[in-house]
Amino acid sequence: MASRPLSASLSVVDVYADRWALVTGASSGIGAEFARLLAGRGMHLVLAARREAPMKELAAELFTRHGTRTEIVSADLVQPPEIARLAEEIDRKGIEIELLVNNAGFGVVADVPNTSRESVLDMISVNIAALTDLTYRFLPPMIERKHGGIINVASVAAFQPVAYMGAYAASKAYVLHFSEALWAETRDHGVTVIALCPGVTNTSFFDVAGAPGWLKKTTASEPEQVVRSALRALEKKRNYVVPGWKNYILSLLVRLAPRRTCALESRKYFRPRPQKKDKQRIEAG
Repeated sequence: MASRPLSASLSVVDVYADRWALVTGASSGIGAEFARLLAGRGMHLVLAARREAPMKELAAELFTRHGTRTEIVSADLVQPPEIARLAEEIDRKGIEIELLVNNAGFGVVADVPNTSRESVLDMISVNIAALTDLTYRFLPPMIERKHGGIINVASVAAFQPVAYMGAYAASKAYVLHFSEALWAETRDHGVTVIALCPGVTNTSFFDVAGAPGWLKKTTASEPEQVVRSALRALEKKRNYVVPGWKNYILSLLVRLAPRRTCALESRKYFRPRPQKKDKQRIEAG
């Protein structure tokens, strides 16, 4: 299933049509939106996530709307053998991945005494280890073919420490720096590696992370806006993109401010609210 090379001289439709993309974390949110917009540009898709049912619904939607060919692989990327199985399944079907979207990931929001060590280690496994593993599996063939692209989903949190979600912000800093380094290394080989650094986005991220209701306290981008920004940046061969001008300005300001100030100021976002004494008595009784 060979694909034509990515070329700035081709139209946007030709850049994507009849090629294959692998999207991880594709069952909802930004991952599902990547699948929709790439299918709309003519790409066929390998969707990977833990939950199979939402991916089947998404695949049916994409086939109805675009005639998209879709392969579904249910995989828990916390487990290294699952990553190997995903890659082996793609290879067994003879699929050549032109675009890898490393979107799978999650966050943990809590103060240290209430943080689940197991959850943080699982988060690091997905956000860092799985992303790195998949990148090094699919990037070498792209370099050999002299075409292809990788979008690694980081976060605006990658630009600063964030109290009460320190491991998450650090994991996304890794994604940003890793992606920018690979962008520099591969740009002369016809391959583009880009870090996508969205701000608050209207997904279930904060509910899963342990900060339910956070979206009601702030403005949020829609997943479609985020994905469109990523694809535009990929087509321009950018090294990273921060969707939304407010988020972009924030990413610049934290680079100028003293690091101590950034760390201390970050406490106001997710600082746990102290329980009232009466409520504590009731729960204790």
